[in-house]
Amino acid sequence: MALRDLNLGFIGGGQMAEALIRGLLKSKTIPPEKILVSEPFESRQEYLAREFPGISVVFDNCGLVKESDFVILAVKPQIMKDVLKEISLAIDPARHLVLSIAAGIPLAFLEAFLPEKTRIIRVMPNTAALVLASISVFTGGRYTTPEDLALAEEFLKAFGECLLLPEMYFDAVTGLSGSGPAFVAAFVEALVDGGVKVGLPRPVAEKLALETVIGTGKLFRETGKNPYELKSIVTSPGGTTICGLKALAERAFAGSVMEAVEAATRRSAELTEKVLKEVSK
Repeated sequence: MALRDLNLGFIGGGQMAEALIRGLLKSKTIPPEKILVSEPFESRQEYLAREFPGISVVFDNCGLVKESDFVILAVKPQIMKDVLKEISLAIDPARHLVLSIAAGIPLAFLEAFLPEKTRIIRVMPNTAALVLASISVFTGGRYTTPEDLALAEEFLKAFGECLLLPEMYFDAVTGLSGSGPAFVAAFVEALVDGGVKVGLPRPVAEKLALETVIGTGKLFRETGKNPYELKSIVTSPGGTTICGLKALAERAFAGSVMEAVEAATRRSAELTEKVLKEVSK
């Protein structure tokens, strides 16, 4: 069965849900009449209905589940437990596929509060989903079938790229691609400040830095070159780039970035452990 044959129900209508809906509709993956959203705030309900004509926007999580085949949990992690308890009686394991995009909520937590044999998929997207350029990592629960994973992949490709990985990697994924946009933003900010320091007007420095980062990403994607190869193209003997790279090396640039990813990964693991303690309560 193709994704377009299913009714998709979003529990939560925040920015991430909006991005996913936009991707699904823009790519024509699914028609608007197949999308339902449960959202508690009236102003947000009105906005979503205006922004995406044809979708259904309601304030009834259990009613939405009953009308859906594919349920997307797009709520904040701190209210996930309450939402799972609320919808558990409406979930039919034989019918429903449940997908969670909540950061730091492991499969064991989701399985603990949903009916036995519920088919569950956990996804770690990143904020680039807001511009349909996410890299999402996903994994299946104990009862997920290959067909379920294929549906999840079709869903995720509507707003970027995706990778299927075991859940054991999710804390590291969070540390790299989940936190990564902030690290990249910090690097861009430093490039801008560097440009200002050497005399460029800030708007010019911002434009140059941003387009440099975007263009470099495109070079990676379209040439297939690894970082060393691409760096070598730019770095000529005795030139400006090698002097700049030396300055970065002297200030432990690579080590600092590695430590940032490691620190974010450690924190993700701590938060995951904290969430799992809720299961035993």
